[in-house]
Formats: sequence, structure tokens, C-alpha cells
Amino acid sequence: MLLRTVRMTFQPDRLADFLDLFRDARPKIAAAPGCRHLELWQDARFPNVLTTFSRWDDQAALDAYRQSALFRTTWAETKPLFAAAPVAHSQRLADRLGEAELGAGASGAGAAP
Repeated sequence: MLLRTVRMTFQPDRLADFLDLFRDARPKIAAAPGCRHLELWQDARFPNVLTTFSRWDDQAALDAYRQSALFRTTWAETKPLFAAAPVAHSQRLADRLGEAELGAGASGAGAAP
């Protein structure tokens, strides 16, 4: 499983344009082969900063999407809306704190290093 985040800073007066674009593209992106999850997050302090979070089967699935006509078209429409260069990261899950551990961690037991 590949976890992907892309942090994007938009020109404040173009944010609504991106949100419209994303609403149209989201179901198509989510239906891309290998895409298992897609969310759009908004920064708590800076409303013109958004981050996409997606889960992909693997790097090959993400690469195939990035080579698709859907990506090229969507990205071409998105790029002019930026106020700063986007920052993308791909990660893999190294460890997960389960709900049982979360409860224990709150009391100090089982805390992560």
C-alpha cells in the first residue's frame, strides 16, 4: 500500500475554482485502477492550503494514474491556480497504533518511543 499526500497552496481568489475542479475530478480519480482512497484536507490556519491524501495499491498504480489523460488534463487545469509549488510525498505504513494501544497510550502505558 502506498500513501500519497500532495500539499497545494492556491491563490486565495482561485480556491473556489480548484474546489469545483476537484469535485468533478474526484470520482474519476477514485475510480482509477489501484486507487483505494481519496480525501481532500484543508489547512486549519490557511484555508487556501489544501492537501490530497490518497491510498494506492502500489507505486505502479500511482505511476499509471500519473501517466493517464485524466491526470494530465486535471493537472494542467490545476497548475495555473497555484500560489506556490506543490509538495508531494509518497509513504508506506511502518507501524499502526491500534485502538487498544491508543487507550493505553492516553494513560502513559504503551507510549511510543
